Amino acid sequence: MKDRRSLVDGLKQTPTLDRKTEQDFVFQHKSPVAEPPKPASPSTGPASAAAVARSPLSTRIRSDYAEALKRASLQRQLEKVEPNTISEILEAALKEWLTSHGHLSANPA
Repeated sequence: MKDRRSLVDGLKQTPTLDRKTEQDFVFQHKSPVAEPPKPASPSTGPASAAAVARSPLSTRIRSDYAEALKRASLQRQLEKVEPNTISEILEAALKEWLTSHGHLSANPA
């Protein structure tokens, strides 16, 4: 059985490779410069014209509400009616509630 060595000793004994070999391995013959990310395709929702930033939101709701929301989303997608995604439907409902309770101006930018 081989003698065990500490991690520090193992790192000290690691052979050094030339930079070119390391880059070829890491980038697999691709350019090391990352391509700029492609802009996301604009959504067809009403907020797409204003290019509104989105923030993640996580919450728990009653299961019957979740089922009804999912069913409404799927039916609206099949009928090609906007808003049809769960996010768009929730945004519309939240906008209406926040506006009616004075937490959001009537014409948010």
